[in-house]
Amino acid sequence: MHYNSLRDFLARLESEGELIRIKEKVSPILEITEITDRICKSGNGGKAILFENTDDSGIPVLINAFGSKKRIAMALGVDNVEDIANDIQELIELKPPQNLIEKLKFLPRLFEISHYPPKVITGKAPCHEVVLTGDEIDLFKFPILKCWPLDGGRFITLPVVFTKSLKERKRNVGMYRMQVYDKKTTGMHWHIHKDGASHYDEYKKAGKRMEVAVAIGTDPVVTYSATAPLPYGVDELLFAGMIRKRGVELVKCKTIDMEVPATAEIVLEGYVEPNELREEGPFGDHTGYYSLKGDYPVFHVTAITHRKNPIYFTTIVGKPPMEDCYMGKATERIFLPMLKSLNPEIVDMDLPWEGVFHNCVIVSMKKRYPMHARKLMTSLWGSGQMSFSKMLLTVDEAINVHDYREVASTLLNNVDIERDIYITEGTLDVLDHSSPNYIYGSKIGVDATERIEGEDKRKEVRVSGQWSIVSGQLKEKIPDIIDINIPLNDVKNRIIFISIKKDKPYHARIAAEKLFKLTNGNNSISIAVILDEDVNIKDISTVIWKLFNNTDPKRDFYFIDGKLAIDATKKLKEEGHPREWPPEIIMDEEIKKRIDKKFPLI
Repeated sequence: MHYNSLRDFLARLESEGELIRIKEKVSPILEITEITDRICKSGNGGKAILFENTDDSGIPVLINAFGSKKRIAMALGVDNVEDIANDIQELIELKPPQNLIEKLKFLPRLFEISHYPPKVITGKAPCHEVVLTGDEIDLFKFPILKCWPLDGGRFITLPVVFTKSLKERKRNVGMYRMQVYDKKTTGMHWHIHKDGASHYDEYKKAGKRMEVAVAIGTDPVVTYSATAPLPYGVDELLFAGMIRKRGVELVKCKTIDMEVPATAEIVLEGYVEPNELREEGPFGDHTGYYSLKGDYPVFHVTAITHRKNPIYFTTIVGKPPMEDCYMGKATERIFLPMLKSLNPEIVDMDLPWEGVFHNCVIVSMKKRYPMHARKLMTSLWGSGQMSFSKMLLTVDEAINVHDYREVASTLLNNVDIERDIYITEGTLDVLDHSSPNYIYGSKIGVDATERIEGEDKRKEVRVSGQWSIVSGQLKEKIPDIIDINIPLNDVKNRIIFISIKKDKPYHARIAAEKLFKLTNGNNSISIAVILDEDVNIKDISTVIWKLFNNTDPKRDFYFIDGKLAIDATKKLKEEGHPREWPPEIIMDEEIKKRIDKKFPLI
């Protein structure tokens, strides 16, 4: 089932029992975030939420609409997102008909494909039921959220942003957060690697003003498609048409030469000037940390159009799992066939939530020749947004990459620390805070596949046996240690998590060296992960999230006498991290107390 508008999807959510309506009055300043965060972390993503009473705006807020495996599939009009991946696989394998019979068989498919492109309609569209220009423009009439306490202001977090290239007039549809500065201006947070930023660079070099349209509350497939990692120049609306099995209807804007979805709830029309930048941020981001302040283009609003009684569609991001995790998981499955077409040795892939979709990739592969795993890593690091991946782990085709216990067991039983870990350098996501350099740094590849003919045998590691040292004894010998956790015992390369009260540069390395000297034989440790004292090291998900977020492999992975220490603590400038280290996202205690009182009513 596909939808013509967000309202169609909202009706489906309600009919399926996937929607909570909250009539209690709540503020878009932090309160909606706290309520949503509790619900989306309550198990299986909770429910979609419609806040019907958001202060004095009178405009309801829809949030967490994509925030479960079921709802993201519903949003894309399928029972399982794998159905879309299968359609893409079929298109990739499509061959030109060779004879009359094949041509006749191909006609129905050709007819279906002919309906995918977007089309511009005439007449009054729903998104033009209300048109505001001049002094009527006021962004603060909408319940735009301030998501987290240290955010620089209110942010539009689910905008579908339309731009066109200067010369070829190629359309791009992307999603970039927008900080509201005043009634008529916002920031436009184009990451340097994104297509919207590429279009802006063209206008900037030409010294020309660039027109931009922003749709809020489109049908769910269009909203998802704005996040899709498509190759440059591929129209996201054509991709949306492929998913919907029919083209997206567009209407021309009122004040700029741009087209937007006709059924959008709200449309912002405007422009950015070629050389106008303004400080934007901080913003509590999907990494679970604040992205720091930076200078970005300024979006000037020339018109606001919207439906009568509009719905404000939004999301929040922060420490996973949250709504964006389910969108990311859909992308993982949908785009796997494209990666396989470039790298046919790939069997399956998993992007763990804890890796926030650009810090960790697990790939199973059909290994055929020596160093094949490393060849695959290098290829993936050169493939579109996979180039941002900080850590790649390859395993054999028989391994279920979605079973993390099986993956961990394979890794710790197979890896040769001195030979199977490969550190290189390259592009990183703009939001990566652990690298000493902005948008580039070190990456790590780990080959946990079985050795084949032509490859050196792995070095034998410790004898098997159970850990017999009492944690208290270890803490007594190494006072730096606050807590200890050994998540897997019966593996060849035993791993230990320790937390320390860090009070000096390179404290993590010092603690690891002491630990390795004290552990040997049946009590040997191969890998030590060192974390700050405030981390609950019994929570494996949190530990892995910290490890992926807080490490630059070249600087923070220490190879000590055939063993590996990983420093996942917050870095000091004296440790080779000149950039500001961002704070972790934490909700204000006063807001928590306020919502504690409201939650029973909700």
